[in-house]
Amino acid sequence: MANNLLVLTRRELREIASFFVKNYKEIAILGLATLFLTVAGYHPLGSPWISSLIYFAVLPILTIVLILRKNPLDFGLRPGNVKVCGFYVVITVIVAVPILYFSSRNSALARYYTVSNFNFATYGMQTIIYLLAWEYIFRGFLLFGLKDKFKDASILMQMVPFVLLHLGKPEIETLSTIIMGIYFGWMAYRGNSFWPAFIIHVFINISFVVFVNVL
Repeated sequence: MANNLLVLTRRELREIASFFVKNYKEIAILGLATLFLTVAGYHPLGSPWISSLIYFAVLPILTIVLILRKNPLDFGLRPGNVKVCGFYVVITVIVAVPILYFSSRNSALARYYTVSNFNFATYGMQTIIYLLAWEYIFRGFLLFGLKDKFKDASILMQMVPFVLLHLGKPEIETLSTIIMGIYFGWMAYRGNSFWPAFIIHVFINISFVVFVNVL
């Protein structure tokens, strides 16, 4: 009995060790991304844009350099396929403008995005920094960190935490992020760069807030 238990224990320990050896990169990326997203919620560092910059950009890049021993540029920071990226940016802007305007008339969304003493320059600058980091952890660190093993399924994998972090916002927005999370991931995957998703996210956010607070 004791001998059988010992044999079983050794076998399972070998399996666990083998699992970690074969998947160390994905474990590091998913595990640390989850850690960064969780700790950011419990221990924000100053203003939201500073906190997001540290947790969602600086720490992932340090992970890439110090733990994965990779080039951060390979995690979505390169320009990628400029033609493909440009195509998705232009098409999305054209389609998004009327949708954003009419959505800004929604009472729940308008209440949530009403900014007291709205200043376009200040809001725009903070939003750009905030979304740069926000986009990087999803469409950079996670997507490009997982694509070697999971290929285009990495698009779906990065979408899940993206949606979950919208909980607490108006329901219609959170539900829409299921589609938008996949779409942003697809843009980044096809364009081989996180930049088009970042540009579109900034455009959507700032345009919507302007529609709510100015127009």
